[in-house]
Amino acid sequence: MLVLHYTGMQDAPSAIDWLANPESKVSAHYVVTEDGQIIRMVDEADRAWHAGRAHWRGITDVNSASIGIEIVNPGHEFGYRPFPEEQMSALIPLVADIVDRHGIPRANVVGHSDVAPARKQDPGELFDWQRLARVRLALPIPQGRLIDPYWSDGAFLLALERFGYDIGDGRAATTAFQRRWRPGTIDGQIDGECRALLFSLLLDRDAGRYR
Repeated sequence: MLVLHYTGMQDAPSAIDWLANPESKVSAHYVVTEDGQIIRMVDEADRAWHAGRAHWRGITDVNSASIGIEIVNPGHEFGYRPFPEEQMSALIPLVADIVDRHGIPRANVVGHSDVAPARKQDPGELFDWQRLARVRLALPIPQGRLIDPYWSDGAFLLALERFGYDIGDGRAATTAFQRRWRPGTIDGQIDGECRALLFSLLLDRDAGRYR
């Protein structure tokens, strides 16, 4: 899988220094700066310590099964802001190259908050997932006429687990789902729109549209 992060630090030099410092016990394969520079930090063949305690589709050692890209952004703690055009224009070819070489399906191009919903918010609601989806590098947000399956909250969480999320903290998992699939409203509450979005995503998966 490919996991996208934001650095969550005040500037690029601080983030790069921290990721390169063995004492931090944190690393990533790539860093993409706001002006579009791509810095290779760890060889793709080697394990990078970017995901921490994480889970996706039954995989609990995400670091062993993933490539991590850190996207320079101050994050929610230091003044979260949109990702600039130069940065996105550099990121997309990098993602395309990685997923092509490793055969990573779109459903496994995820955010840090997807694989660690109780701990992480990145890359956050301002990240342009739809731009990646338009070039088939990530799953698109379902559009059009959506159908509410009227699941109970428990059934919604089981469906969320089936999709890939860790539901150990149900509210955190719901919040992470909203951050990725309904970024306009992030309140941790299960509602009809959340149910309909997840139902559509599962229908598309079962129909083989995730390739």
